[in-house]
Amino acid sequence: MDKEIIKQYLIDSKDKKLENVLPRETSLKSSSKIQAVIGARRTGKTHLLYNRMKELQKEGISKERIIYLNFENPVLDDVSYKEFKNIIELHWSLYPASAKEKTYLFIDEPQVIPNWERAVRSLYDELNAEICITGSSSRLLEKEISASLRGRSLKTLLLPLSFREFLRFKNIDYSQNLSSKKKASIIHYFNEYLKNGAYPEITREKSEEDKLKILKEYFDLTIFKDLIDRYNINNTRLIKTLIDLAVASCSKEFSVSKHYNDLKSRGFKLGKSTMYEYFSNLEDSMFIFSLKKFSYSQKTQDLSVPKIYLGDVGFLSLYFRENYGQRLENAVFLELLRQTSRNPRKSLNYWQSPGGLETDFVISDGKTPQTAIQVSYNISNPATKKREINSLLACMQELNLKKGLILTQYEEGQEKIDGKTIQITPAWKWLLSLPQ
Repeated sequence: MDKEIIKQYLIDSKDKKLENVLPRETSLKSSSKIQAVIGARRTGKTHLLYNRMKELQKEGISKERIIYLNFENPVLDDVSYKEFKNIIELHWSLYPASAKEKTYLFIDEPQVIPNWERAVRSLYDELNAEICITGSSSRLLEKEISASLRGRSLKTLLLPLSFREFLRFKNIDYSQNLSSKKKASIIHYFNEYLKNGAYPEITREKSEEDKLKILKEYFDLTIFKDLIDRYNINNTRLIKTLIDLAVASCSKEFSVSKHYNDLKSRGFKLGKSTMYEYFSNLEDSMFIFSLKKFSYSQKTQDLSVPKIYLGDVGFLSLYFRENYGQRLENAVFLELLRQTSRNPRKSLNYWQSPGGLETDFVISDGKTPQTAIQVSYNISNPATKKREINSLLACMQELNLKKGLILTQYEEGQEKIDGKTIQITPAWKWLLSLPQ
């Protein structure tokens, strides 16, 4: 570590203008715990830190008491975990008065430094500091934090914009009393939300061509930086093929073993352990999320074949023009993931009967199912409506639920069958009704 270069980095950071961004539904507050924000690249984690720094300055905290370290900045390339505290001491040498007061430490992407969690734990234990960290790796959430920072951290998942945030970013009012014109406008923007996804940068872009280009840049960044570089992947053909398979399987079951056998038959040279490892890497980068089948038995649930969803529906536009049924289900999944991640008692699964009937989502409180949700883009066809209702009723019957929900693009209504109530609601309306 070159101390003079680090000193200059610390000085320059004090002059950095914190970008003006709209506040998110997720925010950072004062806490005695380490706050860990986990999310895919470009979801807005750094801006979440910026917003917290701006709030602190409004509260009268001087810039000299705020330290921001971005470990994806080349200046910090050769820093080891043992030198984290040295950086703090260098900061205090530049601003001696700050050493006597509480420090506010913001660390972006520390997972690029081996054993980073040991350094953060040491800083937490030894300093009078409020610490916030971000990471674009779910293993930051599951492995390092669980092993070394257990009991010391609060974890927050940051996804691309919710539909409520999407509308606010576009200055669209979605109050309760909607005129026909306003309703039509919101439906228009909902279609845009399903088509282009909800990364903040893309939301502000006007050109459809540029939106697609940005999505492609994010896609390539995931492949090369978050997968190939981070995990030293040599078989680039395999990881790219696996991504293609994952996108094509969006909102469907994905059997790694089945796809392994298929690829072997097509002449791919790979081991099954490699296939599982690459799939795990895709989950780690949060390009995909897996959803397990509901079971009262944890073992049965863990061994079930998962359905998979993309971290943003916009990636589907790099492969398909339409597929709005998949897009709608994926958007609902991300909102349910957003909601359930805020409550450690809540869990999210899909349901399937032995005969193959399926309900897209079941939300449970502990092991008690509370809500069953079916997603169907269009149920105007009587046969389609009957199929979706029958699948949902079977789920409700098995899980002892009296109410169920079908989310659609446009249809709305209510069905009462055998003492059970099924509410049919446009997905956009449901998304806007949820708590922030």
